Amino acid sequence: MANTSPARIWTMRLTFPGLALMIMFFHLLPLNTEPRFWAPPDFLLLLAMTWSLRRPDFVPALSIALVMLLADFLFQRPPGLLALLAVLACEYLKGRAAPQRESTFASEWLAAGVTLTGVFTLNRLVLVVFGVEQAPLSLTVIQIVMTILAYPLAVWVSQTILGVRKLSPSEAETLMSRR
Repeated sequence: MANTSPARIWTMRLTFPGLALMIMFFHLLPLNTEPRFWAPPDFLLLLAMTWSLRRPDFVPALSIALVMLLADFLFQRPPGLLALLAVLACEYLKGRAAPQRESTFASEWLAAGVTLTGVFTLNRLVLVVFGVEQAPLSLTVIQIVMTILAYPLAVWVSQTILGVRKLSPSEAETLMSRR
């Protein structure tokens, strides 16, 4: 019951932007100034999707939109495009969270992987349509694969360190009765 208390929900709603800011900070640090031939996983999108699948009440759409829009500005991406795609993807995953409650980790990972692939593909297609210069396709594919492979790590960190676990059916019923 304590896992669905309003104090816990609001604490985690504030933790999400805090973690996102920390991820952005470390992403912007100039640790290596030489160009890389591989792309790291998108931990920010991974965090939003993991929490959307596991605890949709912890990540409201407005929070995801503001965090991703700030990331667009800081990472010098077209403002709003990836933010919109991330919000749409996370809301789609939130809708799947109820049926996912009883499912296996493999089906959750597959749903996240397919959604991540869709987000990266749509982002790339929109940028192609508008003639925006992009990284080579190989880097995008590497980033998609690395992000999908990093999903279990994101789940493990979220579950063991941050305590973001799937809702039990009784907890889900308690949350739904409050609304």
